[in-house]
Amino acid sequence: MADNEYQGPPPIKRASSIYSIGKKALIITMLAVTAMILLKYYKPNIPNPLGGDPTITHIPKELHINYIPAEYNANVDEEDALVILSNPNRYRRDFDQLVYDFNLSLLEHVANRMDLSTDIKSRLESEYQKHHSYLKDLYFQDFIALKDTTDSYQQLWYETENANAVEVLNEVASKYTCPMINTVVTSLLQSGSSPLAGAGKYVETPCGVALKEGLQPMMKRLEAKAAIADFSRAKGFLEEKVEKAISELATMEVRDKKGLNTELKTNVWGVNVSSTDIEISAISILKIGFKLNDLFEISVDEKRNAVTVTLPEPQILSHEVYPRVDKLEVGWMREVQDEDFNKNFNLLRREFRTDALNSDIMSKAKQEAVELMDLMFSPVVAGLNKRYKLQIRFKKVAQEVDADLSSLN
Repeated sequence: MADNEYQGPPPIKRASSIYSIGKKALIITMLAVTAMILLKYYKPNIPNPLGGDPTITHIPKELHINYIPAEYNANVDEEDALVILSNPNRYRRDFDQLVYDFNLSLLEHVANRMDLSTDIKSRLESEYQKHHSYLKDLYFQDFIALKDTTDSYQQLWYETENANAVEVLNEVASKYTCPMINTVVTSLLQSGSSPLAGAGKYVETPCGVALKEGLQPMMKRLEAKAAIADFSRAKGFLEEKVEKAISELATMEVRDKKGLNTELKTNVWGVNVSSTDIEISAISILKIGFKLNDLFEISVDEKRNAVTVTLPEPQILSHEVYPRVDKLEVGWMREVQDEDFNKNFNLLRREFRTDALNSDIMSKAKQEAVELMDLMFSPVVAGLNKRYKLQIRFKKVAQEVDADLSSLN
């Protein structure tokens, strides 16, 4: 019968066929997971013709920037700038003018590159003048805080006087350039009629233009001038014996010890094949006090019944550093140069001075000076009039260039 007709055994699925299907499913799954990971974590770096984030498809017209080629004119004399930076206290007005000229040149370059209208450019200087009064003070205060102006002799000896000044200026300018550019440019564009327009590949921000095309090239030119000036002055440093009269009052002494470990490597095709280990330690004896040649005044006020002694602000009077090489293991492919030692000696010396200047040693020096003046002059003041009182004041004095140093200019 048809219903009971024998159909034969069911077909047998081979193991190789099952394995092939599973393998394909596994490969498809792995490809899908890989695609998901790539889509999630990998973003193609496709240049956006309008600049900015390539994932942004629409940028408001008022935010676009249209840059055109323009050459940067620093409007700064490098040689004059080095003289000003070497003694900012003495040349304070020139320092302020240097900041003014430099910042204005950056703004003018950014305005030229952005192709701003003539009307906006004409108001550029007046807009910056609104901010210059506090910017010049910020520049000066930060520059003085970072630069040890009492370190002329040592920096001359190590050929780093002007180089250190340029390094400090670069650090300070890098701090304030972007806020200054953004504030002034934004203020002008908000009041101007021309919107910002963006075009071209790899468009920079106004801040990036000022830093890369203005600040960095200017600092490189100053560094080159500084290297020449430092070398020239160091070669003529103390060629003749110098004697001069001094009048100083030392009230505090700081003794300290530091050390460092330097490893000099020699690489061949990116592989370190030889290294030299240098361990250097040094002790420091640093004296803080007052240069009475700069200022020492005694005045009597009969109306107030007061005798006032005026002293200059305390500073580092002398600094003796005694370095010692504790370890020197020279690699088989490395020669130790003189500059390797000089650089480390100078680094230790600067760290000693930085630690002292950042401590409360200056306040302690003033306190000791007050007690010493009281001990010396109180009997004299009492002899003049028992109602008189002794007052001690400290006044900041612009430090003049020493005669023997100015002769090297």
